[in-house]
Amino acid sequence: MTFARIAGTGGYLPERVLTNKDLEQMVDTTDEWIRERSGIKRRHIAAEGENTSDMGVNAAKKAIEAADLDASEIDLIIVATTTPDKVFPSTACIVQRKLGLKTIPAFDVHAACSGFIYALDIANRFIATGGARTALIIGSETYSRILDWTDRSTCVLFGDGAGAVVLRASNEAGVFSTHIHSEGEFEELLHVPAGISSGYDVVQQEAAFIQMKGSEVFRKAVATLGSIARETLVGNNVEQDDIAWLVPHQANLRIITAAAKKLGLPMERVIVTVDEHANTSSASIPLALDVAIRDGRIKRGELLLFEAFGAGFTWGSALVRY
Repeated sequence: MTFARIAGTGGYLPERVLTNKDLEQMVDTTDEWIRERSGIKRRHIAAEGENTSDMGVNAAKKAIEAADLDASEIDLIIVATTTPDKVFPSTACIVQRKLGLKTIPAFDVHAACSGFIYALDIANRFIATGGARTALIIGSETYSRILDWTDRSTCVLFGDGAGAVVLRASNEAGVFSTHIHSEGEFEELLHVPAGISSGYDVVQQEAAFIQMKGSEVFRKAVATLGSIARETLVGNNVEQDDIAWLVPHQANLRIITAAAKKLGLPMERVIVTVDEHANTSSASIPLALDVAIRDGRIKRGELLLFEAFGAGFTWGSALVRY
């Protein structure tokens, strides 16, 4: 049987840093208010002319180097993003060109903050069925361009960045299982109202930015992450004590803490990076994973649980041996 295993990871954060103190000069908020409600200290903002594909390529190159392979060995690219460079072509095709690759399949996945889990699910199926042997999965987002910087309920929570993972076919189990779900009835609790077919108009400023009902999203996220974690453990006949590390979507420290509590995991076994880059949507899990691998916390052979929740609502999880 063929399995998908993580061969390498990479992350990228733009050079410009926007601290909570900086935001105090822009909107009616305080460093204390932001930290208390989200755990965020700072976020990174893409430079003018720096696009989602640019950040994705930077993260991808680091992942390819970490995997000790040549880019030409990649035979599948999936980019998870809700902030693509263009309406079309896909950001994955742009990344493919920038990496100098030819003819291989490349496409985007749009599942908001759950995008990386969805992309991992798809890549795992490609490898398990022989459709690919070396897959590059990227989560990359430029959320700073869909934020209303006068709305303190949203602008303090998000940032830009990219994370990447290289999966390779292996005889050893890597990705044990993935679990993905959605529930469209909650669309308007977290969304950007404007769209192409519904008549996008940049003059309608309020429609072009993220709108969120925070308390409702928080409650649903905590409950859903608890259920998806149980589904994953039960489905694999695994106990919570078998999990070395929880690597959650980095949306909000309160959500992460509540999800870990429901799972019965101490925070010492949870990877947290949201304080350093805020919510980077589909980029947040691969960014957190890369940080923890490079600083030595996550070691080869350890069992990891990924989980994410995002607009749609979408949610998902993955049980992975690194």
